[in-house]
Amino acid sequence: MPLPLFALMLCVFSVGTAESVIAGILPQIAGDLGVSVPAVGLLVSGYALTVVVGGPLVTLLTGRIPRKSLVLGLIAVFVAGNLIAAVADDYAVLLAGRVVSALAHCTMFAVCIVIANGLVGAGRQGSAVARVALGLNLATVVGVPIGTVLGQEFGWRSTFWAVLLMSVVSALLVFGFVPAVPGPSSAGAVGELAVLRDRRVWSAVTMTVFASAGAFAAYTFIAPLLTEVGGFGPVALTTLLFVFGGGSIVGNLVGGRLVDRAVLPALVSTVAALTLSLLFLAVVAPVRPLAAVAVLLFGASYFSIIPALQARIMTAAGARAPTLALAVNISAFNIGIGGGAWLGGRVIDAGLGYRAVVLVGAAAVVVSVLVAIRELIVARARDTSTVSREHQLV
Repeated sequence: MPLPLFALMLCVFSVGTAESVIAGILPQIAGDLGVSVPAVGLLVSGYALTVVVGGPLVTLLTGRIPRKSLVLGLIAVFVAGNLIAAVADDYAVLLAGRVVSALAHCTMFAVCIVIANGLVGAGRQGSAVARVALGLNLATVVGVPIGTVLGQEFGWRSTFWAVLLMSVVSALLVFGFVPAVPGPSSAGAVGELAVLRDRRVWSAVTMTVFASAGAFAAYTFIAPLLTEVGGFGPVALTTLLFVFGGGSIVGNLVGGRLVDRAVLPALVSTVAALTLSLLFLAVVAPVRPLAAVAVLLFGASYFSIIPALQARIMTAAGARAPTLALAVNISAFNIGIGGGAWLGGRVIDAGLGYRAVVLVGAAAVVVSVLVAIRELIVARARDTSTVSREHQLV
């Protein structure tokens, strides 16, 4: 991987690890600060809520700042948030540190994708986005397990210090190897907001919400699905979660290659693959060998949609305000994740079982499939109409 893209990927790895690793050290934090585990759980939901609400707002307010300078500034904010968390002596200060960190999350991810897209030639944007988004995969497969072990062995503060150190390293790499990129030449905040009037942007956001909701309805409850329905033990479950992570890395890179060929066909094929993988998982969950294959396909298919959705949102936004559109889409991912977990919980509360959760997840993803097919049909009809008018002019 070229060093500029590696530096941007490391930024995403840092914020991805910080967002998720807290779940692995909740008991240590609760015990040390003398609060309940549910209260500490607000460190997760509070972070996500800040990303959803604050992310687009921060992006809008920083829209005219040169991109490299913005990334470095956001890393500084992110480092400050983790420093506050690492030295916090009570729960309120720790929560404040998490909120400060979350303010940088959404915009940093979006700007890194925009920079990566500008660093490569035509026809390679999908692979560039996939390489940056690979940071999220590695955060799940590597960052979260290592951060959890650090927190358990050396205290939960060591996890925040490790994330802080990784962020500083990523800042040094960005400073040394990422070229200067000017901010977009938009007409201020009003010009940036104009991109949100584009139907294609909201179609992409809709696909993001329903695809991520469907995937996380299933993923949130994948552990009890595999243990209670599939009969897997604790060791096998851990192995299968690594299988999911490995599939996510492969799917991310394959999705990027598909986007390089054609964005909308890639989007249709990846969301359709996610639907089929969830249906397959629901059917074969009681059969251990097939369930393992289904987990691999689930990880690969879900993460293959990320480059496609991000590329679609950038194509729709064009040069007007790609960073704001991406920030809104990243917020949409978080809305879908939270909504999917809530939806899965309601299915279980209704007594329908864990396999039904996966089926409901697949049904949610079907909405994304239908929207993607509609977008492809509209685009092809528009292209046909354009060719027809050109022939008439000739």
